[in-house]
Amino acid sequence: MQPIAKIANRLVPKINRREFCAVASVAAVTLGSSCRSLTSTNDGRLSARPKGGVNVSKSGQIKLGLDSERDAILQLPDGDKSKALPLLVMLHGAGQDADDMFWYLGSSFQEPGVAVLAPNSRDYTWDAVHGGFGEDTEFLNQALARTFETVTIDPMRLTVGGFSDGATYALSLGLINGDLFPQVVAFSPGFVVDGMPNGKPKFFVSHGTRDHILPIDSCGRRIVASLKQRGYEVTFREFNGDHEIPDDVAREGMNWLARK
Repeated sequence: MQPIAKIANRLVPKINRREFCAVASVAAVTLGSSCRSLTSTNDGRLSARPKGGVNVSKSGQIKLGLDSERDAILQLPDGDKSKALPLLVMLHGAGQDADDMFWYLGSSFQEPGVAVLAPNSRDYTWDAVHGGFGEDTEFLNQALARTFETVTIDPMRLTVGGFSDGATYALSLGLINGDLFPQVVAFSPGFVVDGMPNGKPKFFVSHGTRDHILPIDSCGRRIVASLKQRGYEVTFREFNGDHEIPDDVAREGMNWLARK
């Protein structure tokens, strides 16, 4: 199988990075069924939990050193880190990687003082999107454990989020681990993977009205309606745009998850 980047470049010779991410996401979904098979090895439950009183000695962007090729990245905000910080676990879309998530978010997490953990999936996208929960949840659990050893996180402002396939995975993990994640942020999600719900998380969902990859009617609006029907509190942000995270939507999401 050729690398996604080469396929995307051949299909669309002149595109900016935002457009490339969308093309790569489509290419990964299209080619994925012939590239991997996956069986469920766990139920999506995460065991890592925040710790108090961690002495923070690092700042800026930190690679956690959990994998030599597809590691997890922790970005600590500027300013005082002596107090417990809100944390966003940000999951990338299909064919993307952890670095792309910081490009999408820009500086939106700095002003509200949000720490961001961006792990890489073990393959081109998250396991449960095309199979069942397995290696990705195990790696995420390791990344969270390392993060909780590195910085003090406010357990009431601990959020799992993502874009596209990452948003699908975040919604699914958020429902299963609502006792760990009080909040879930989903930028342009596709669907929800079934699992045993725990806790009662709150949701922030955004979706572009002109999304040509994951149409809003069959994805975002349907997901939000289902969550509300099940009794969850949902903030839904529709915007006039495509498969993307506009700057104002990113800022709104960061302020939403950082609130006390």
